[in-house]
Amino acid sequence: MPKYRLTKFEIVSVLGARATQIADGAPPTVDITGLSCAMAIAKKELDERKIPMVITRTYPENKIVEIPIKDFV
Repeated sequence: MPKYRLTKFEIVSVLGARATQIADGAPPTVDITGLSCAMAIAKKELDERKIPMVITRTYPENKIVEIPIKDFV
């Protein structure tokens, strides 16, 4: 399976969505010792590729690819 890279726009979107989920009570998927800010927790989850989300990309000819965060470099 090819490895993908997140664009800067996808990074901002994923971090914002995940930080909102954490602030609303979603359980974190990483050790949060010493972290209290939802954005800091979301950044740590992204660094460790443990965010439970999927990025959907649309390519030419309406080809749609769903890529889990864990598959990004």
